[in-house]
Amino acid sequence: MSNEYDLADLKRRMEGAINAFAGDLAGLRTGRASASLLDPIMIDAYGSQMPITQVANVTIPEPRMLAVNVWDKGMVSAVEKAIRDSTLGLNPMTDGTTVRVPLPELNEERRRDLVKVANQYAENARIAVRHVRRDGMDTLKKLEKDGDFGKDEARAESEAVQKQTDGFIERIDKLLAEKEQEILQV
Repeated sequence: MSNEYDLADLKRRMEGAINAFAGDLAGLRTGRASASLLDPIMIDAYGSQMPITQVANVTIPEPRMLAVNVWDKGMVSAVEKAIRDSTLGLNPMTDGTTVRVPLPELNEERRRDLVKVANQYAENARIAVRHVRRDGMDTLKKLEKDGDFGKDEARAESEAVQKQTDGFIERIDKLLAEKEQEILQV
């Protein structure tokens, strides 16, 4: 077998698409508190942009409340401003070095919009998985053409790549269904 084709590498790359998709879904607000909800927020700190996790600790004291414990007292206002200016539609309140972030109820229209966003994330993940499959199939065709693989061996490997792809697409669909249920749950 040639060094150019590696089913395990294709699996690793597809796994990366799933992980990115799961991260995107974690950033969608569902009405329940999630510490990862604030992960995309960048803070103007010490002359540069830093993720919120590098200047504070995010905890969940109540089901509909996030508490952001800022380590440096001078950064509290910057953290509060960054949360307020984010696209998440949150209204933080400062309490000493803690920024409390209540999560408002989602209305039906907002829930439907979030489901559409989740579907878009899922489609992007499916496309990424299909691109990895295409790369693997192209490599197999090239190896078969060059005589490194026989027809039967190339066909068997192609089927293995397709089976792996189908499994990853199925996982994406399952993650999407779970997130949709979570978003639509009142």
